[in-house]
Amino acid sequence: MRHFTGVKDLGDLHEAMREALEIKQDRFKYVGLGRNRTLLMVFFNSSLRTRLSTQKAAMNLGMNVIVLDVNQGAWKLETERGVIMDGDKSEHLLEAVPVMGCYCDVIGVRSFARFESKADDYGEKILNQFIRYSGKPVFSMEAATGHPLQSFADYITIEEHRTKQRPKVVMSWAPHPKSLPQAVPNSFAEWMVAAGYEVVITHPEGYELESRFTAGARIEYDQMKAFEGADFVYAKNWSAASDAHYGQILSMDRSWTVGERQMAVTDNAYFMHCLPVRRNMIVTDEVIEGPRSLVIPEAANREISATVVLKRILEGLD
Repeated sequence: MRHFTGVKDLGDLHEAMREALEIKQDRFKYVGLGRNRTLLMVFFNSSLRTRLSTQKAAMNLGMNVIVLDVNQGAWKLETERGVIMDGDKSEHLLEAVPVMGCYCDVIGVRSFARFESKADDYGEKILNQFIRYSGKPVFSMEAATGHPLQSFADYITIEEHRTKQRPKVVMSWAPHPKSLPQAVPNSFAEWMVAAGYEVVITHPEGYELESRFTAGARIEYDQMKAFEGADFVYAKNWSAASDAHYGQILSMDRSWTVGERQMAVTDNAYFMHCLPVRRNMIVTDEVIEGPRSLVIPEAANREISATVVLKRILEGLD
């Protein structure tokens, strides 16, 4: 595997799951694979789980790790072509990216949607410049439109806890005071469909995600109806994805907050969320602290998903 930006890059999910369980049994089984190899982690946005889990994964494989916070420990970077750089940005990404590539063997990039241009966000402008100009394998640590390391960890978590061959997995929109990207819901929908689960996405009208991510899932605007018989519930906010309202908040309906009322109509469903989560906006205290909450095991599996991805990238190096 050269680059990792989505579920298709991983190939057969059953084989990926087998590798994940193997690594979970012995996290240092491939510690020699990354010897004398360096991972550069580039953060344009804040991180807790992604930073810690990916660095731990690299250590599991014996890699050296360099962490760069672009907005705190580096020159401000210009990303647009053809601009006169007479502002506060001292370096262009077109020089910075190949320089970064000189100092490492693999690059992880975290760059959220900016909500300035849907075309730029959905064209993955930042991530693709790293792929094009670094000369090194690149993997997404969350990009404008997807968060594949998180969705891989979600898939591992569901596989570890499912009791049915084809569980019903419901992703529910929930209110949030800020405009959030569609990256996590896009990836979650895409990965769950690829896994062969029964996938239902529920949200108010106006919050439809791009069909290329949701194809194969059922869209249900009645949240309570969507939750009926669910085996797993994944709560997440996202802003509007349509061209007309891109990045906007269209609703703050608190009745969509996932609580005991919604969980009562499920089939004793597990609750999931990628974290961080705003309690009593996205989910009530009772649900997230309940015995069916998987948010901590889900976060722990981020180390496993990152280890599998880095292992495959290292195996593809010359």
